Amino acid sequence: MPKVTVIIPSYNCEAYIAETIGSVLNQTLKDIELIVVDDGSTDRTREIVKGYGDPVRLITQQNARVCAARNRGISEAKGEFICLMDHDDYWYPEKLSRQIEEFARHPEAGIVYSEFIRWHRDESGSFPAPESFDRASIPDDTNPEFSGWIYHQFLLDCWMLTSSAMFRNEVFEKCGTFDESLPYSEDWELWIRISREFQFIDLRRPTTLYRQHPRQGNLVVRDVDYRTVLLEETVRKWGYCSQDGRCTPKDIFLETLARYHAGYGLHHMQTGNMGKASSSLLKAWKNNPLQLKYLAYIAAGLMGWKPRW
Repeated sequence: MPKVTVIIPSYNCEAYIAETIGSVLNQTLKDIELIVVDDGSTDRTREIVKGYGDPVRLITQQNARVCAARNRGISEAKGEFICLMDHDDYWYPEKLSRQIEEFARHPEAGIVYSEFIRWHRDESGSFPAPESFDRASIPDDTNPEFSGWIYHQFLLDCWMLTSSAMFRNEVFEKCGTFDESLPYSEDWELWIRISREFQFIDLRRPTTLYRQHPRQGNLVVRDVDYRTVLLEETVRKWGYCSQDGRCTPKDIFLETLARYHAGYGLHHMQTGNMGKASSSLLKAWKNNPLQLKYLAYIAAGLMGWKPRW
């Protein structure tokens, strides 16, 4: 049984998949099982993956979206620990070994994750070399504010990047996997479920580069505001507090919810959908009545104003 199973769901990523796989094979921890689940690519992604031979196990399926690909990989995983890596991200060489060390220190934890670096193109249009980022100045310790029972923190944001995390295998056995019916916020929804059952450990020093694209999923204007739906349903089900008594104050939660409603509304205002824009901005104001600017945005939008991003 391998120590760690690494699962990479791939889809039309011929430009980056080799660099991603290379960063996995270059880990200082070698006791790994690497599975790539290709979700119906139509470019050279599968050909590139096949070129690695035995070190990489390629599973192919018809396009069913990233949740289905991740879940397929989890069902095939044999490792004691599982990592889920996006097909265009990058790991520093000590990532896996550092997380295994932390699990040994914290046998009560089900997840060890780390901070990450957003990887933007430079002025030449290229992504800077991973070695160009200064990580040594960041302490290589844990952040107690985002460690332990952190359900209450997930009520404010999806703090954990999928590619930066390592899970004990039994986490998925107990909590289930990704909800394939969700087109967005599916990772956040799963982290919330897991946070009701397992403790997390947050490493301050980044282990992962998170590649940024102009059409990141969180920049797409959607018909449903999945973030606010998720958070409202979560609070109705489990309230504001983690198992250790740490809580997110209700007023802070409502202010955060208002900002999400407002952001969603302003995105729709930019596209000219004043119906959804007005409805969401009104929800924002109801959650935080002191912010009269939410009502002002509605008035401005009705007169033709559009926000700039």
